[in-house]
Amino acid sequence: MGALASIATVLGAGATIYGHVRQAQTQAAGNAAQAAATAQQQQAQQAVLAAQQDEAAQQRRQTLAHTVAAARARMAAGGVLPDEGSAAALTGGLAREAAAAQGAEDATFRARMANGRASLLNPDGTLTALLQSGRGFGVIARNLLD
Repeated sequence: MGALASIATVLGAGATIYGHVRQAQTQAAGNAAQAAATAQQQQAQQAVLAAQQDEAAQQRRQTLAHTVAAARARMAAGGVLPDEGSAAALTGGLAREAAAAQGAEDATFRARMANGRASLLNPDGTLTALLQSGRGFGVIARNLLD
């Protein structure tokens, strides 16, 4: 009768371990599906951010071109050569300011893109379930040995 109880305990331990492993597998599959959905969402957000960045850069280039053209036209209308002296300094300054603004916008864009990334340290729960099943097996083995 004692051997039958030991066999039943071992079978119970095996069933418990199997249950923990199945639970871990189910949880891992759910976590993988959630991670895939999150990755797709992040890719969509990053595509939107990239499109917004491209549109803002295009608008900045157009604004710079119009401003420089207007400044050159005013200088030429005033009798000043638009490619020399203060007129060249003015248009060069406008170009430098636009480049600085673009650099700041690019830095903000990179920060926004990096902000959406998932951490590689996010737990998936599989190790926890495995350790819990090992702990359960240890308790059962200790009971058998007592």
